Amino acid sequence: MDKKIVIAIDGFSSCGKSTFAKAIAKRLGYLYIDSGAMYRVVTLELLRRGLINDGVVDTSMLQSILKEINIGFSYDPVKMAYLTTLNGEVVEDEIRSPQVANHVSLVAAIPAVRTRLVELQRELGKMKGIVMDGRDIGTVVFPDAELKIFMTADPIVRARRRLKELQEKGLNVTLDEVLKNIEERDYIDQNRDVAPLRKADDAVVLDNTNMTVEEQMEWVEEMVKRLTV
Repeated sequence: MDKKIVIAIDGFSSCGKSTFAKAIAKRLGYLYIDSGAMYRVVTLELLRRGLINDGVVDTSMLQSILKEINIGFSYDPVKMAYLTTLNGEVVEDEIRSPQVANHVSLVAAIPAVRTRLVELQRELGKMKGIVMDGRDIGTVVFPDAELKIFMTADPIVRARRRLKELQEKGLNVTLDEVLKNIEERDYIDQNRDVAPLRKADDAVVLDNTNMTVEEQMEWVEEMVKRLTV
């Protein structure tokens, strides 16, 4: 039987990392772990508690909140979609909202948040046979992952993809607003003090600006075959 590996996917926001990772996991029979959703869940909880104001996070209650938060993942065969839960409540739509998107980079840069979530992610990775996407999976969470992929795409292409997703969910936003959010997140992600977004030295680059999902699948399946046969 072919051995199972850890596939770490990093890259810029709205590159389709989650779609790509989910498709890989489904094809290979691997477990998909949405690390970005985990940070979005924490962000959502802080927003609900009124602990993010004017771009500043009130960390006074953070430690107790991190202990109370239970993040779960499940696959809904009816909707044919992965669902993220916060203490048993499905929050998939809420964590994808512009409000959460506008604050998640701030929350993700907090050392206590990152430390706790990295612990949970590494625990899940011990079994191998997992696909995880995020900003620092190949550089921090799984530096020894057998396959590291760094995804990128032209910013305007990413903005159009994100706008389509938001409009399909009934959210009223403009392309300019989405592009501005993406550019701001790119800057924050690359310049934060804790685990900034960067390509791991041994990662392979996937620029999917002009690639279909199927073309990306063929590309990654060839990569996996080389490492597992």
